[in-house]
Amino acid sequence: MLLKDLSLIPSEGNSVPTGSLLVIFGATGDLAQRKLIPALYNLLLDKTLPKDFAVLGVSRRQMTDQAFRAQLQDGIKKYSRQALQETTWRQFERHLFYLSGKLDDPTTYKEIKACAEKIEAEFNLKGNRIFYLAIPPTSIVPITQGLEQGGLVQPVAQTLPFSRLIIEKPIGRDLVSAQQINASVGHIFDESQIYRIDHYLGKETVQNLLVLRFANGIFEPLWNSKYIDHVQITVSEEEGVGTRASYYEEAGALRDMIQNHILQLLCLVAMEPPWSLDSDVVRSTRLDVIRSLRPIVGADVNRQTVRAQYSSGIINGKEVPGYRRELGVRPDSTVETYVALRVFIDNWRWAGVPFYIRTGKRMSKRATEISIQFKGIPQVLFNKNLPQPLSPNILSLKVQPNEGFSLQIISKAPGSKVAIHPVEMDFQYGTTYETASPDAYERLLLDVMAGDTTLFMRRDAVEVAWAWVTEILDGWQRYGSKWLPEYTAGSWGPVEADRLIEQDNREWRVL
Repeated sequence: MLLKDLSLIPSEGNSVPTGSLLVIFGATGDLAQRKLIPALYNLLLDKTLPKDFAVLGVSRRQMTDQAFRAQLQDGIKKYSRQALQETTWRQFERHLFYLSGKLDDPTTYKEIKACAEKIEAEFNLKGNRIFYLAIPPTSIVPITQGLEQGGLVQPVAQTLPFSRLIIEKPIGRDLVSAQQINASVGHIFDESQIYRIDHYLGKETVQNLLVLRFANGIFEPLWNSKYIDHVQITVSEEEGVGTRASYYEEAGALRDMIQNHILQLLCLVAMEPPWSLDSDVVRSTRLDVIRSLRPIVGADVNRQTVRAQYSSGIINGKEVPGYRRELGVRPDSTVETYVALRVFIDNWRWAGVPFYIRTGKRMSKRATEISIQFKGIPQVLFNKNLPQPLSPNILSLKVQPNEGFSLQIISKAPGSKVAIHPVEMDFQYGTTYETASPDAYERLLLDVMAGDTTLFMRRDAVEVAWAWVTEILDGWQRYGSKWLPEYTAGSWGPVEADRLIEQDNREWRVL
């Protein structure tokens, strides 16, 4: 087998996840039903979940334990990668509990502590607690303060039992708000206790990026400006804003996707070889990439960025409305649903190599891909006297929906004549390995239980990323136009994005 599982590689955290109580704030929301509980259920099926575990869901909605379990069972039926098994479910649901309460009421946290102690006694848990904040950013500070006042946070100097905090993105909406949240949380939890989660870093292909680069001798010598012409990162979504219009009106594509997900993909592609797999070494090496990003400031935003909104169009044979006609969206909204950027990394390895980034909603298909396009060969021999030069070699890393990677090379077609065509050497997890790839949340939840922070965002990385993004936001506010370009729903984006890359004599890949 050419590729190794990163879970077999030693890291800073414990080698074995430790049993604990997972307290989920916002437990009746989509994230818990669609991702978190199915992830735990699949870990149980795969026999990787610690036997000593329990879940306490906390939310405002009044609900009994049994009703909570029934709701989560429906979520597993719909969203789990493995089918519901009645025997396993009956075993699993015994560990699921629910508590209703107002998250701004100190009494709630006293009740959480009493309930947690009762559950821990019943299942012989050791007092290890993980608090998952599946809530809006505005609730992060009040909840962490409530946890402290309720006596639920163990001091970091105490090895066991531990307290760990998982925070979902977005952390703030600009540099100032991110710093305020980080400072407030940092007064209560030590940085080593905080796990800022980005589920993209748990995806199999993303994890495999380090292995692909640093465990194969053929790639790393070529991974620099001498051999690579440019890099494209595409995250396209088929869906519109749906029920998230109120959030999206405050965020937009730049805050929602680029500040976190896409910058982390960029870091893994561009980072230097870390000197060890210690979590802080890997995270510091990723941070160096963000620090090396060339700022896009002032009027440069009009040359280096494109933003747009989707208009009405046809998706899967059905007509869908434009963004400004979506329920909950202001009719004069200037929030972008699409962003394209031309980015440069000003360091020795990547000097002069453009990174083209694009992300958007209501695009032609759901796909996430990183493509590394190598420089063309000289126009001699087989590349001589052709109407168009031979296609370059392209390494494509497919993050979703079909995880894997392919390498485009030039080959001779069978026959007596020399006919040359590009062909792909293709690898897919689903066809090479017998088992389906675990969901990203499965890997990340195990890492939290094991105390491994490698795939999580550190405070300084969040703030450096926000500093870079905030300069773009400021440039848009000062120099951007009031009305945004539009692109038809079901297309690959606006013509302005095509011009952004075509002015460099390049073009977007068709996925």
